[in-house]
Amino acid sequence: MTPASQKPAPDDPQAWKVLDSKYISKRPWLTVRQDCVQLPSGATIDEYYVLEYSEWINVLAITDDDYIVMVRQYRHPLQQVYLELPGGVVDASDVNPEAAAKRELLEETGYGGGTWEHFMSLSANPSTHTNLTHSFLARSVVKLQEHAQEHTEDLRTHLLKLEEVQRIVLNGGIIQALHAAPLLKYFLLRNTLK
Repeated sequence: MTPASQKPAPDDPQAWKVLDSKYISKRPWLTVRQDCVQLPSGATIDEYYVLEYSEWINVLAITDDDYIVMVRQYRHPLQQVYLELPGGVVDASDVNPEAAAKRELLEETGYGGGTWEHFMSLSANPSTHTNLTHSFLARSVVKLQEHAQEHTEDLRTHLLKLEEVQRIVLNGGIIQALHAAPLLKYFLLRNTLK
């Protein structure tokens, strides 16, 4: 799954040539590659750092009575608790990003079922990251079980009315850009199509 791209133009920038590549760190949650690259102009960048991650997913899950399933969790780098969409990493055992999204929603919140569609794919930062975040829209989700968080998670599930989430997003209350974007797209389409 790749995000929609524009038709290439004849004067598009050309790809860079990789002259050398080595791993600085190759850990489960931090893989950093250092490339030496040559630009089409002939200029070289000796130290271009690339962060390699697995694909990520998140879910905009909506109940039949127009509640959005959200989670609140602590984010250590900023040392704050934030409201977010349920989401996570596409594991090697997941058949595809949608399977990962269904698994993560069920694990983190206990919600599932409904009808699903791929909603959008974004890059956190295409200048440094190799992965994409795939957002899914799940309508008519229902509570199927109690959440089954991993031992490294401490989440609280919240059901919020669509209008409340829209107000929170517009007031800057969703700090995770990859979560704000699908919410903003959803609200834009919802308001435009009325």
